[in-house]
Formats: sequence, structure tokens, C-alpha cells
Amino acid sequence: MAIQVGERVPNIELQVMGSNGPEKISTGELFAGKKVVVFAVPGAFTPTCSAAHLPGFVVNADQIKAKGVDSIVCTSVNDAFVMDAWGKASNAEEIVMLADGLAEFATAVGLTQDRTATKMGIRSQRYAMIVDDGVVTWLEVDEKGLEKTSAEAILAAL
Repeated sequence: MAIQVGERVPNIELQVMGSNGPEKISTGELFAGKKVVVFAVPGAFTPTCSAAHLPGFVVNADQIKAKGVDSIVCTSVNDAFVMDAWGKASNAEEIVMLADGLAEFATAVGLTQDRTATKMGIRSQRYAMIVDDGVVTWLEVDEKGLEKTSAEAILAAL
């Protein structure tokens, strides 16, 4: 079952790219005492994710942060090298590119999808949430498209 509004985000250790390579970071560290926007995509460098989803957050990062958000996190079932390269290719300096290489976070929040039939393995669903001090205060999942999980949807929810 998917995580619900009012529930605490599970503490999972993931990775971000540091100056000397991949570094461990826990979701507890990311969310403790902060208001954080998280959006998840099925895969880095994939068409919708690269053409619309991530760019929307890049363009609107300042407006989102102006509404009291401490950080914006993009997560995907990719490794830290891929997430870092995608962030750089997308000019996503204001966004934490969080690598969920083994789908541990997506699984822990109950938002995976099985794409093994198309040789993509277990992936994250496309979702967005607002997390305040580790507790989900808003959550939307897009079955198709990204109307519910776009940067504009987040801005409307803040």
C-alpha cells in the first residue's frame, strides 16, 4: 500500500553524487526539520521525464522555494552516476538528484511499478509529495502524463 498523507517517510539510505563520487544520504537527513518537495520519475533520461517533468522543476525552483520549501528532490531508480549526469545535462543545480538504485525508497513508500515485461525492471511510479519534517502533507500519483505531479501542481498545492 502506498504511503498516505499524515504518515512519516521511511528512513532509507540512498545516494547522491558528491565531489569524490557517490555519497550515502538517508531520507531522515533529507527531511528532518525541513519542508521538502519530492518528485519521482520512472527513469532518468526518459522522454517525458527529460522533456517535461524535470525541466518544469528546474524552471520553477525559485518560485517553489519562495513558498517556504527548503529543498527539491528528484528521485528515480537509477544509480548516482546517472542521476548526476542527468541533473547536469538538465541544468538542475537547485535540485537534489537522489539515486534509488535498488528501488528501496520507491518500495518503502509503496510506489513502484513492474516494468519487467519491457526489460526495464522495477521502477518508481511517477509521483510528487510535499514532506514537512519527515511527514507527508501532500501526495499525488500520475498514472499517465504528469498533470498531478508537475511543478505547477506543486506550486498550486503549496
